[in-house]
Amino acid sequence: MSFTLHPAQRLRELEGRARRRFGQNFLVADGLAEAIVARAGVRPGDRVLEIGPGLGVLTAALTRAGAQVVAIELDRDLAAALPEVAPSVQLIEGDALHVPLPAVDRVVANLPYNVATPICMRLLTLRVPMALMFQREVADRIEADSGSRTYGALSVQIQARAAVDRLLTLPPEAFHPAPKVHSAVVGFSPHASPDYGGVALEAFDRIVRLGFSARRKTLTNAFGNQVGRERAIAWCTAADVDPGARAEQIDLSGWRRLAAAAVEN
Repeated sequence: MSFTLHPAQRLRELEGRARRRFGQNFLVADGLAEAIVARAGVRPGDRVLEIGPGLGVLTAALTRAGAQVVAIELDRDLAAALPEVAPSVQLIEGDALHVPLPAVDRVVANLPYNVATPICMRLLTLRVPMALMFQREVADRIEADSGSRTYGALSVQIQARAAVDRLLTLPPEAFHPAPKVHSAVVGFSPHASPDYGGVALEAFDRIVRLGFSARRKTLTNAFGNQVGRERAIAWCTAADVDPGARAEQIDLSGWRRLAAAAVEN
């Protein structure tokens, strides 16, 4: 399959199409694929996981950089054609939310937009450097600081696991079919010693979600809806957090203290 063909023609050759149920917007800009690989820090010999390789533009760029690519692809038509673009690729057919994840050195992927967040959270369990593409609005949420209108549970949960950094922003025309929004590549560097306030990760995530469950309300009310007002105030007091504050005003350190206080009280 030649990259001299227009993406729509390549899709017709595969007797497939952009299957909306899979959230597919295929990266077709070779130059941007090369830029993603470079910004991701891919080195010759790296074993790299790619989710949803699609037409293989990013896959080919990874192999040209000397990576050993392991690709997970749900679309059977695209999976069948991928070796024509990257003969050395190790292909896993299936759903990235459910198949066993292989051991790799890093992850570089253009995630399907409709399941990007849950896939990202799962990939973070690999604890390797990653460069993942999202809708720009999702990237903004991932990177947001406390006090920002885009700061939310996703911001806190991801930043507790890894340092994040915007690597690239891509226009709609870099894809086929072109989405209605810009996209952004976010770099993830897992923390060597993740700190969840001394509690289990599941407990930390649960408290964060609970705090943001009613983001327009104070923490007293957000927590109080589930555990009662008196207990909610006790959590905030123990964590040295203002009970009258709202969730988006609490930084990562504050959420760690709240999670510890909730488990202890």
